[in-house]
Amino acid sequence: MVLPSPYFSLARRHVGGASAVASSSFFQLRRIALRLPLRFYPLPDPSEAGRLTLLKKHSYHLPRATLSSFSSAGDGEEPVAERKTPEEEEELPEMAKAFNISSRTATSVCFLIAFAALTLPLAMRSLAQAAGAKARALTYLTLLAGFYMAWNIGANDVANAMGTSVGSGALTLRQAVLTAAVLEFSGAFLMGTHVTSTMQKGILVAPVFQGKDTLLFAGLLSSLAAAGTWLQVASFYGWPVSTTHCIVGAMVGFGLAYGGVDAVFWSSLARVTSSWVISPVMGAAASFLVYKCIRRFVYSAQNPGQAAAAAAPIAVFVGVTGISFCAFPLSKTFAVSLAQALACGTAGALIVSKVIHKQLGHLLISEAEKGKITGEKPHRQNVSFLSDIAGPTGAQLEIVYGVFGYMQVLSACFMSFAHGGNDVSNAIGPLAAALSILNHGASVASEIVVIPTDVLAWGGFGIVAGLMIWGYRVIATIGKKITELTPTRGFAAEFAAASVVLVASKLALPISATHTLVGAVMGVGFARGFNSVRAETVREIVTSWVVTIPVGAVLSVVYTAILTKLLSFLI
Repeated sequence: MVLPSPYFSLARRHVGGASAVASSSFFQLRRIALRLPLRFYPLPDPSEAGRLTLLKKHSYHLPRATLSSFSSAGDGEEPVAERKTPEEEEELPEMAKAFNISSRTATSVCFLIAFAALTLPLAMRSLAQAAGAKARALTYLTLLAGFYMAWNIGANDVANAMGTSVGSGALTLRQAVLTAAVLEFSGAFLMGTHVTSTMQKGILVAPVFQGKDTLLFAGLLSSLAAAGTWLQVASFYGWPVSTTHCIVGAMVGFGLAYGGVDAVFWSSLARVTSSWVISPVMGAAASFLVYKCIRRFVYSAQNPGQAAAAAAPIAVFVGVTGISFCAFPLSKTFAVSLAQALACGTAGALIVSKVIHKQLGHLLISEAEKGKITGEKPHRQNVSFLSDIAGPTGAQLEIVYGVFGYMQVLSACFMSFAHGGNDVSNAIGPLAAALSILNHGASVASEIVVIPTDVLAWGGFGIVAGLMIWGYRVIATIGKKITELTPTRGFAAEFAAASVVLVASKLALPISATHTLVGAVMGVGFARGFNSVRAETVREIVTSWVVTIPVGAVLSVVYTAILTKLLSFLI
């Protein structure tokens, strides 16, 4: 279920005659106050200063999500008796501040997740199939290692989908986390990679480790632990790093230390490192063009609201058609796949057009009639594609933000579902391989491993747990710390990133979803001027990218040395 954009509710407030507003204003204002984190923030872009007229007139600003405003991101009204003083706020844990909950509630949630993580493996089929006490103990340890990696994927990588939506105010933090939790788990469980190569995307040469079951088992567990450790450090500081690069670095370190130079596919490693440049550059270029198109063809139109309502179905048609053709083809025949994609794109465009006109139709008609009565053309700018265009004001701004806020929520939901289905294999692939070694030996694990359904669900639970406890940290970096985001900017970044990842995956180009989205957010900032991008944040992020593979490799070697000594006493 897709949560409605808050901007639709804002737009509906300006509809109807004076008598209708007078009779229902109290109930409308109360309903909005219960649902939206309305706060007063100055708009950051000087070129958009004309929008202050509308905001001052109606005495509110559009919601903008920051770490400081996360505390007001709840869905209900906080009782006066429970409001906290600034001194009490400082004593609350970060999680409690982010979700506007008490310290006791935050502690209880963490305790329940930890309790479930320690007890659920006892009821899993994988543990029941282990023969002997030692095998059960090692299986239990393996499941915990996989959960740890999945937890850190949820804490870090989920910001790819939800960070821009929270940063622009299209979703509150609580809405984003709840939505992502459902979609990430569904994607991991329903679309997770059921069949995976043990050597995780061709990084290690399997025959090198034939007859070394204990060493390979220790290496896989150590790789999970090493990648999880670095992801946890990155999440603590709010650095968005690639989970794929983490696990690749860890396995490369293990392979070099215990298998030699011949144990690593160096061509695969070269493709991974090249994505450090390719991903952000392609993401920035695509988002720059998308955002400039929005400003040129929507902001400078005679009726920006009507232009936005007309552009949204076109964007949905292009996106759904591309996704259906590239990711979910029903046939291997080109003509059938193309027809299916076009049909899906058309259906999606019609649905979105109907929803937009249902939600904003009264305001669209009102603006059109106002133009007919006055005979004015309130917003017309004849400018070039790269010119700096002032944004619309008044009710036109409401419509534009309403349309793109809803579009951004849709794109975030799709990215969240796809992320759960794709990136869960970074945790579950090595986990399934290690379980296969325990049950059948390295000879079977070196070929193909079928991932059990309960293990897929286990990985999905780990992603959701990490998202709930630490996900807000990286969401804040993606959404606010790189550049200021609005619904139009957030949609441009998300749509561009999704398009680049989709095309690159189809063309087998080395790409990272995390790096692409960070580059896309930077591209939107560059479209507004180079000073709109915070250089210090970008330097921290790029540094974390560069050190990801080396740090993962070193940690994997250390963990493998420790684990092999422990296993020598147990086995």
